Amino acid sequence: MLGHRELGMDDYLGMVKRHKWLILVPALVLPVLGYISSYAFPRRYTSQTLVLVEAQKVPDTFVKSLITEQLGERLTTMQEQILSRSRLQPIIETQGLYKSELGKLPMEDLVDRVRRSIQVTPVKPSATTTRAGGLPGFYVSFTAESPQLARDVATQITSLFIEENLRRTENQAANTTQFIEKQLEEAKRKLDEQDARLAQFKQKFIGQLPGQEESNMRLLMGATTQLEAVIQLLNRTQQDKAYAESLLAQQVAAWESSQAGTNPQTLELQLAGLQNELVKMEARYTPDHPDVIKLRADVAQLKKKIAEGAAAPKPAPEKSQRTSVSEPPQIQQLRNSIHSFAQTIKEKTREQDKLQEQVRTFQARVQLSPLVEQQFKELTRDYDSALGNYNDLLNKRTQSEISLDLIRRQQGEQFRLQDAANLPERPSFPNRPLFAGGGLGLGLALGAGLSLLMELRDKSLRCEKDIEFYLELPTLAQVPVLGSDPPSHKPPFWKRFTKREVTAGSQA
Repeated sequence: MLGHRELGMDDYLGMVKRHKWLILVPALVLPVLGYISSYAFPRRYTSQTLVLVEAQKVPDTFVKSLITEQLGERLTTMQEQILSRSRLQPIIETQGLYKSELGKLPMEDLVDRVRRSIQVTPVKPSATTTRAGGLPGFYVSFTAESPQLARDVATQITSLFIEENLRRTENQAANTTQFIEKQLEEAKRKLDEQDARLAQFKQKFIGQLPGQEESNMRLLMGATTQLEAVIQLLNRTQQDKAYAESLLAQQVAAWESSQAGTNPQTLELQLAGLQNELVKMEARYTPDHPDVIKLRADVAQLKKKIAEGAAAPKPAPEKSQRTSVSEPPQIQQLRNSIHSFAQTIKEKTREQDKLQEQVRTFQARVQLSPLVEQQFKELTRDYDSALGNYNDLLNKRTQSEISLDLIRRQQGEQFRLQDAANLPERPSFPNRPLFAGGGLGLGLALGAGLSLLMELRDKSLRCEKDIEFYLELPTLAQVPVLGSDPPSHKPPFWKRFTKREVTAGSQA
C-alpha cells in the first residue's frame, strides 16, 4: 500500500527484501553488458599540451605593457580565429584527418568534427593570479583515432596559438605606436600654432606683459622726473636767453652810437650792463668760473677806458678817416651766449618732446596692463594645455616604442610551451570502467523502478499500521496464522484483529 501513509525505514528495508532479486539481477547484468558494449566503439586518443603565460621580463614600473586585454578574452578571440575553416582545412589536408571520409563529406562537416575534437581549457588560477587579474595558462587537447595523429595535431594547434598571440601582441603594439604618432603630429601642430600666437602676442605687447608692471611704473616715474627737470631747465634757459637778447640790444645800440667817437655816456651804459651781467653770473656760478673772471676783466678794462677818456678826450675823427671796427668782446660774448642758449633750448625742446612721448607710452602700458594680462593668461593656458598634451603623447610614444621593441625581442608577455604534446598510451574513449559504472547505475535505477512499480500495484495489508490507517481503530490483539505450515516456516506476517473484530467474534 505504497503512497497512502508515511513510510519508515523498516518499510523501505522490507521493500528491498521483498524485491532483492528484482534489483540485483539488472545491477549485475547491465554492467557486464556495458563493459562488453564498449568494445563496439572505435578507440580515440587524446593528446594534451600545457601553455603558460610568461610575464614581461622588464618590470611594469620601468616599461608599461601595452597588453591590457585579459587572457580569457584573448583566448576566446584567438580560439575563434584558429578554429576557423581557413586555419583548420590545411591541418585536415596536411595531417590526413578523416581520410576515408575526405571527399565524401562536405569540408564544413569535417571542420566541425575537428572543432569538436579540440578543447582549450584555461588553467585554474590561484588566489595570487586572481588578484593580479589574469590566468596562468591554458591546456590544448586534441582527440584523434591514433596517438601519433593526436600528438601531431595538438602540437600544430598549440603552435598556432603561440604564433597568433605573438602576432596579435606585436600588431597591437605597432598599431598603438602608429596611433600615438598621428596624435603626436596633431598635438605638435597645435602646439606650434599656440607658440606662434604667443610669440606674436609678446611681440605686439612688448613691455606690457605680466610681470613688467613694476618696471613700467619705475620707468614712468623716472621719465616724469626727467621731464620736470627738463621743463625747469628749458624755462630757465629761455629766461636767460631773453635777458641776454635785451642786454645785447642795449650794448649794440650803445656801440653803434659810439662808432664816431668815444662817448663817456655810452661807456657808462656799457659798464652798467656789464656790471649787471656780472652780478647775475656771480649769482649762478662760482667766482672761479672762466666767464665770471673774463667778465670781471671786461668791467675793469671798461672802467680804465672811461677813466682815460675823462682825463684826455680825443677829437672826433672825420668821416673820411673812419675805419670799420669789429664788435667789442662783450657783444660777441653776448651773441655767443644767446646762440648757446638757443642751442640748449632746441636740444631741451627735443628732449622734452621725447620724454613726453615716453611718459604717454608708459602711461598707456600701465593702463592696458590688466587687459593684456587677461589675454596673456588665456593664451598661456591654451599653450600650457597643448604643451602638456604634447609631452604626455611624447612620453607615451617612447613607452610604446620600448614595449614594441621588447615584444620583438621576445622580452614582453608571451606564451611559453611548458609541456609538449604527449603520446597517449591508453585511449581516452571508450572508457570501459565508465561504461561498466554506467551499466551499474542503469541497472540499479531499473531495479528500483521495477520494485517501485510492483509496490504501487500491491494492495496487501502487511502490518498493523496499514490496518489502523484504513480502519482508523486501535489494535487489541494479535492472532498468529494457524495452518499446516511446518514449524520452521515463518509466516509472512501476523494476522491482527481490531477491537471491533474481537467483539463480533464473542457475540457469535
